[in-house]
Amino acid sequence: MRTRRATEGDIDAIAEVLRRSFAEFERLYTRDGYAATTPDAPRLRERWPEGPVWVALDGQRIVGTIAAAVRGSGVYIRSMAVHPEARGHGAARGLMRQLELFAISQSAPRLYLSSTPFLHDAIRLYVSLGFVRTGEPPHELRGTPLVTMEKKLERAR
Repeated sequence: MRTRRATEGDIDAIAEVLRRSFAEFERLYTRDGYAATTPDAPRLRERWPEGPVWVALDGQRIVGTIAAAVRGSGVYIRSMAVHPEARGHGAARGLMRQLELFAISQSAPRLYLSSTPFLHDAIRLYVSLGFVRTGEPPHELRGTPLVTMEKKLERAR
């Protein structure tokens, strides 16, 4: 498994990874919450200028993705997903590492994300990487419950 910075040519594959990664949880989301979690290629193209995106590859096949949005309070992690068939092989950790290195290069004070409380494996991963729940908003995404987590970053010396 390796990671690289995504290009606009990867957008269709990224949309497919998002759709396949969250399909098993669709029934736990509201319809609008699921649509926001699994943006299609046109929506991803609209968001492209908002921050860098990375992909995880198994050979030449894109099997994971993560995106960053730099905000005043840190770097927001969004669209973290790994195809179900590729889970357990280090893709998520590799993607999170790329994003953390980016955040450090931006001198961001923290990484933060929102997740649904029913994504137990994802939350376990985030906790293992040093994230803690904050209790801060948002508390829902179009009717689907959310928890916010953060990881404080050491300033580069």
